[in-house]
Amino acid sequence: MRIIAGTHKGRHLIAPKTLPVRPTKDMAKEALFNILNNHYYFPDLKVLDLFAGTGNISFEFASRGVEDIVAVDDHGGCIHYIDQIATKLNMGIETRKSDVFSFLAQHGTAYNVIFADPFYDMPLPDFEKLVSHVFDNHLVLEDGMLIIEHSKQTQLDHLDHFNNARKYGGSVFSFFS
Repeated sequence: MRIIAGTHKGRHLIAPKTLPVRPTKDMAKEALFNILNNHYYFPDLKVLDLFAGTGNISFEFASRGVEDIVAVDDHGGCIHYIDQIATKLNMGIETRKSDVFSFLAQHGTAYNVIFADPFYDMPLPDFEKLVSHVFDNHLVLEDGMLIIEHSKQTQLDHLDHFNNARKYGGSVFSFFS
């Protein structure tokens, strides 16, 4: 994976093969950040990265000047890797080793952008639970959004707060606000 823009533009990061992850493809990530760039001034953002995996999305936000980032994953190896790279690149990414749903149930801070990249085979009721947890607990700031990356086989347009979806190959970003 590589960082597309910002202070670490072009930097390639190689995650251990032992991590149970599927990093967001560069083409899809670049399209996502082009969309976000039209909505936000990055240094002002508060970002929550759920199912963070390799930290790919967190690193991209940090490279673009976001200083308030929390990355959540339940895999210790993923958290260790994010901490290691964040320290090496002097990025202020706070990590939390936790089940995402437990974290959301106990966490009360609101964010401008919440990005969630669960396993593509996550059951539909868990996607529904994720959206309801975020919005019922007021975790998105007024002009904020929840973005869920999922497979094109998963349809989320029936969920409350759904705004739109963008498809990139086999991946879809669904936007909720």
